Amino acid sequence: MPKIKLIRKNPKFSLPSLDYNRNHYSKYYMKKILDGMKKTMMAVKPPRYTALEGLQKAETSSPFKILIGTVLSARTKDENTTKAARELFKVYGTPQKLAKAKIKDVEKLIKSVGFYHVKSKRIIDVANVIISKYHGRVPADIDKLVEIPGVGRKTANCVLVYAFEQPAIPVDTHVHRISNRLGLVDTKMPEETEMELRKKIPKKFWLDINNTFVMYGQNICKPISPMCSVCKIRNSCNYFKTKNAS
Repeated sequence: MPKIKLIRKNPKFSLPSLDYNRNHYSKYYMKKILDGMKKTMMAVKPPRYTALEGLQKAETSSPFKILIGTVLSARTKDENTTKAARELFKVYGTPQKLAKAKIKDVEKLIKSVGFYHVKSKRIIDVANVIISKYHGRVPADIDKLVEIPGVGRKTANCVLVYAFEQPAIPVDTHVHRISNRLGLVDTKMPEETEMELRKKIPKKFWLDINNTFVMYGQNICKPISPMCSVCKIRNSCNYFKTKNAS
């Protein structure tokens, strides 16, 4: 294991300075990254549940609802996803019910999400595949999930994490952006980011990556004007170092 050099500024939240050409990040380093993010958010503004975490913690949670909720969440704010999912599942809470739904009826229920015309047909199609191919049960297997029309790797990984608590790394725009800003990866596309993170991050942290990074991206490390001044992990952030280089 290479030597770890501790940054002396703000020792309470200091992080080891690592050689980012390494193929693996230590458990200590990743724990500090995740803990630093959570402490920053709690100090600034305690975050609400993400839409998927809310679905996961609901009393009526099911793998099917998490799958459909993830499809609805694409390019949509969490509050709108939550609203649409709540209205949808009041009427169509099982694959059997949704598979028989009319597109126009579903559109009325999920109107708060982006691209609701497209998503209405898509989630009905997903429900039909779940019934015809998997006997009404969402598979806990990424290869089977991505075979479902309209389900990509990010959606499939979200189902593994939030429905089945299987180690996976769903990469959306927030996870992609923050991973590159920190210097965990140097990638152009989310799919590349997922593969690099899988190689470098110890598996015990995979379940925590998506939810923590998404909340951090929504509240602190925003696409425009990130709140670097309050970030407790900024001394280990390539973006911050570059921005403040003299």
